[in-house]
Amino acid sequence: MQTIFLQATGGESMMPTLIMFGLFFVFMYFVMLRPQMRKQKQEQNFQGALKVGQRVVTTSGLHGRIAQIQEDGIVIETLSGKLKFEKSAISREFTAARFPDSTEDKK
Repeated sequence: MQTIFLQATGGESMMPTLIMFGLFFVFMYFVMLRPQMRKQKQEQNFQGALKVGQRVVTTSGLHGRIAQIQEDGIVIETLSGKLKFEKSAISREFTAARFPDSTEDKK
């Protein structure tokens, strides 16, 4: 029975492999990490710019107006009463251009 041993030649360099790994990490940064960091920064700016009286939508789909802004959360006034949420639960602003108010249309 014959045994064959494969041996790597001593003259080959690991440089092409290292370059490929480096290019892979750079690609992953620009494709995955950078857009996620940009989105997170936009959410933080949006949550920091919330004002009393602004109409918002929560991540669970609740629509209402901001009644109070407190250190530990936001109180949202809805038709059924007032509810307290974390700032991170506010998903987006309820704008008139995106969601026209039906009461303003009727005259």
